[in-house]
Amino acid sequence: MSVDNLREEQAIRRTTDHLVQVFADTHSAEHVERVMQAAYRGFDGFPVRDFVPVLAERLARSELNAPPQADTAAEAPAESPAAETPSAGTPSAGTPRRKLLLPIGAGAAVAVLATVLVVVNLGQEETTSAAPLTTVRGVIGSEKQAFFEDPQVVEALAAHGLKVEIQTAGSRQIATSMDLTGYDFAFPSSAPAAEYIQRSRKVSTKYTPFSSPMAIATFQPIADLLTKANVVKQTPVPTFDVSRHLDLVTSGQKWDQLKGNSTYPVDKNILISTTDPRTSNSAAMYLAITSYVANGGKVVHGAAAERAVLPLLTPLFTGQGYTDNTSEGPFEEYLTVGMGPSPLVWIYEAQFVDAAARGQLKPGMVLLYPSPTVLSKHTLVPFGPSGDRLGRLLSTDLRLQRLAAGHGFRSGDAGRFAEVAAQHDVRVAADLIDVVDIPSYDTLEHLLDGVAKAYG
Repeated sequence: MSVDNLREEQAIRRTTDHLVQVFADTHSAEHVERVMQAAYRGFDGFPVRDFVPVLAERLARSELNAPPQADTAAEAPAESPAAETPSAGTPSAGTPRRKLLLPIGAGAAVAVLATVLVVVNLGQEETTSAAPLTTVRGVIGSEKQAFFEDPQVVEALAAHGLKVEIQTAGSRQIATSMDLTGYDFAFPSSAPAAEYIQRSRKVSTKYTPFSSPMAIATFQPIADLLTKANVVKQTPVPTFDVSRHLDLVTSGQKWDQLKGNSTYPVDKNILISTTDPRTSNSAAMYLAITSYVANGGKVVHGAAAERAVLPLLTPLFTGQGYTDNTSEGPFEEYLTVGMGPSPLVWIYEAQFVDAAARGQLKPGMVLLYPSPTVLSKHTLVPFGPSGDRLGRLLSTDLRLQRLAAGHGFRSGDAGRFAEVAAQHDVRVAADLIDVVDIPSYDTLEHLLDGVAKAYG
């Protein structure tokens, strides 16, 4: 299966999941899935695939929004949607009319999504493009993949004449080891990584369309246990005391040594699961916070301070064993496996909010804010006119800002972010107060190199 086909199927799955939630009060999940699949199959063989998920969603919504009719015939099985379509273009007088999902080649012309710049002629199976789209290729942090593959984002960008093709990688990997030749932009998840890219590519322009504080995904029984250990504070927005946690780790205390622990009595160090600090930005953000705490509440600066904190910080990473290159790996394990392997997972706040909006969270899953935390600024570095245009659109277009907020990012549409969190019962910090500065790029690199050497 090609990368384009895989992305198309992923987009269809995400759209189907979203429609199941939207129409939960009026249609069963099975019915929504059948309608969406019928709409999608209608585009089989269609030569231009860029907007198929968007077009299929619009057709499915039209079908699902149609008012029920008393004389509607029984629904045909999902595997034979063509049986619902009369052979002639107009039903006979004795045939009851019903709302039909329009297939390709049905002998009727339908214009869909003028803003997408695609006209679908159902009778002749032709496509015409009102204007060519400019393809913009970029490499991004994996936590933004769902945003760029959202059919509504694809549509919004197409309305401005852009088609974005993405590749994902760890943000530090993007900055330090990837060949960026042939890309129009790089979109790492932090300002330090973007700063390095700007230096190496001699680019002065950058855009920061949205941001996300770092957070911890855990489970209510673990939060309750750590509350007793004075690590978690059960405030309206629960917090995680990084200093107290660092004390537990440096003293060698394990989960089964916590007083009254019948929740998770395992012989393991009390560690937070992160990504690989050698490749990933989220682990670098964890290192930034813990280095601040280990340095007595001061941003680390200078060789002496770096040497002083490294012995305290390296066990936080080397004690974990295998770590993933991108933030999607540990968070996906959190969503699907449960607290067995990783009761505490280091994430972007946006990942948790987005998962809640998609209905992926299970009862008892909890979001904690580390105290202190850092704000990870997702920074786009353009390498040419098309990348620059994308950066400006993401930063200024109101629709794209709203869509970013819908994916859990803190964008210019703060109201939409708060609305999404409230709708899905996620307790988020309205005002981020306990936020510390990230060390300079050079200092952070020295610390990361020190940790990397400890891996052997």
